[in-house]
Amino acid sequence: MILSDLKQGEKAKVIDYSNVDELIRLRFFQLGMKENKEIYVKRKLPFGGPYVIESCGQCISIRKEEAEKIKVKAK
Repeated sequence: MILSDLKQGEKAKVIDYSNVDELIRLRFFQLGMKENKEIYVKRKLPFGGPYVIESCGQCISIRKEEAEKIKVKAK
């Protein structure tokens, strides 16, 4: 399952985000979004807009293109 499949308000664990660009992967790591960490989809904006997710107390906004490359396991 990928992050973009989750609905607003759902929780999941990040399994793999190695397909994401290296610079974005580094930024995720610095903000606390690591593999096997729980994330929470706070908001999914309409019309292909960004996703607002929470990980380790940090709110992160990511593009739909990156959300489609992140593999997660739903809870």
